[in-house]
Amino acid sequence: MKNYSVRQYQESDYTKWNTFIGQAKNATFLFHRDFMDYHKDRFEDYSLIILDEDKWVGVLPANKVGSEVFSHQGLTYGGLVYSFKTKGEKVEQLLDCLLSFFNDSGIQFFYVKQMPAFYTSGGNAEIDFFLLKKGAFLERKEMNLAVNLTVPLTISKSKLMHFRKTERFHLQLLEETDLDSFWELVLEPRLLEKYNGKPVHTLKEIAKLSRMFPQNIKQFSVYYEGMIVAGVTLFETETVVKSQYGATTKKGEELRALDFAFITLIEKYEREGKMFFDMGIVNDDNEKGYHAGLLKQKEELGCTIYSQDFYKMSIT
Repeated sequence: MKNYSVRQYQESDYTKWNTFIGQAKNATFLFHRDFMDYHKDRFEDYSLIILDEDKWVGVLPANKVGSEVFSHQGLTYGGLVYSFKTKGEKVEQLLDCLLSFFNDSGIQFFYVKQMPAFYTSGGNAEIDFFLLKKGAFLERKEMNLAVNLTVPLTISKSKLMHFRKTERFHLQLLEETDLDSFWELVLEPRLLEKYNGKPVHTLKEIAKLSRMFPQNIKQFSVYYEGMIVAGVTLFETETVVKSQYGATTKKGEELRALDFAFITLIEKYEREGKMFFDMGIVNDDNEKGYHAGLLKQKEELGCTIYSQDFYKMSIT
């Protein structure tokens, strides 16, 4: 096996880390240190760098809880990151090197939250094979709903019929740099009312992130007679647009304002050449393990089911 070395990320690695992420085969802006570090007070960072002498050949965005390593609990997806030139056999060597480092460091369990396959045009399945071969098991699988924008759209007839009817309401979909109205007037009150919950990001956090990543984090809000009634917060990568948040007021529900926003945005990004519109998972704590109504709603918007896989590996 190639004699790689592994060490933990340090603040002095900031520039090199971000440069590596920017050129990697299977990375997005979520792995940029500015994004990862916005919630560093909540997680014990355990990001790792794999070196071939002094050359960076892989990184693992990760956090640590006791003797367990996660990739990464504060991110939607994670996993071992490497360059386009890294072939299958070398991926196995990088993983072996990581596992050896974990063993020497007293780590007992390693958890991997894989990136859905449609995020990487160059493929990203090597690590799945090697994880399973080396003793990991598939802890759970989530249904990830996404619209494939490279094939004809399959939005349901009923959704399109209601979409055309919204023309009489003269709804306006506006891109905004200020997220305050959506957060304070729509998202936060709606989550509190329906689920007694809060957004993962506070308004202060998402505002800071949107200033840091203006090309990646975008806010689209729906207005009716000068009043905000719905909105969608998007995380945009080179090929994929993800609906990170979507919510509507009660008046917006009457107007079907959220469907209006989604259909308009799906068509917009199809024209602009994006490959997928990611609408996230539909998991639920019920006995089925998924929210049937949410699944139906997203499928009617043209989504098909992809998977997001979660692995667990015992190190010792």
